[in-house]
Amino acid sequence: MAEASKWTGPIVDNHFHLNRNGLFLQAAGEFKRVGGTDLILVHCPDFSSPPTTRKGHSETYRDTVAMAEEVRAEHGLGVRVVLGPHPAAFAHQFEAWLEEDGERGAERAMENYRNSIDAAMELIHEGKAHAVGEVGRPHWPVSERVWDLSNVLLEETMTLARREGVSLQLHVEGELESTYSDLATMAEKVGLDKQRLVRHYAPPTLTGAITKGLTPSVLIGKGAIEEVLATAESSTHGFLLETDYMDDVRRPGAVLGPKTVPKRTQQLFEAGIDESFLWKAHQDLPDLLYGASE
Repeated sequence: MAEASKWTGPIVDNHFHLNRNGLFLQAAGEFKRVGGTDLILVHCPDFSSPPTTRKGHSETYRDTVAMAEEVRAEHGLGVRVVLGPHPAAFAHQFEAWLEEDGERGAERAMENYRNSIDAAMELIHEGKAHAVGEVGRPHWPVSERVWDLSNVLLEETMTLARREGVSLQLHVEGELESTYSDLATMAEKVGLDKQRLVRHYAPPTLTGAITKGLTPSVLIGKGAIEEVLATAESSTHGFLLETDYMDDVRRPGAVLGPKTVPKRTQQLFEAGIDESFLWKAHQDLPDLLYGASE
């Protein structure tokens, strides 16, 4: 709902990390105090030592689920959980294990990825998680072999998403049209509804001819508002807003701070964006992609 000068409807941050060694509950409280109502809590791995067993993946995922439960209890926020193997962690494992053991190392890395997906799906089946992510492929230069392996696993994961009826949050390279086009082609190949592919850290350009039917999750920094306003009307089905908040005490506010999505939502409303886009961003699309808020 909206008053004359203020958006008072739901406000969802579509990509938010929490860390028990960071601000944790304080960060969620800051989001709530400026109008936030719902978080999409995305699992953040230990990049220095990601799990190498199914049991290890399950344990780290269950801690993310437990953090979601604590946020709900402490702040009354809706929290939906996204679990999966971050492409950076796995690309580095590919590189290290390929160098160490050649093709046997590649097979080991792929098995570890699949174990991590299985562990995530177990929690989705239990009703404790709501989507798979962030998955994708390296967003920095890698060898052709690592790139190809990453694409094989991404296509496998899209096939799983189609079969299971779940959404994927994607972390991919930063190019605009070429990346959307490539991902759309891959989704069409396996029969996955492209709307269920959520491009995390998406550029603010929302034109449907560019996004190819995927769902952009816009990193809503200061410079993004003007482009969102300029291109929202030409989007296919709307967009989501995110901060990619990292909850890292060494980098306060990285990538964007926890108050950002509520503040930018108010700015979009005050700038005159059609309210239907805010309802899509903060209720209709999250409910479609992840299920009703918990």
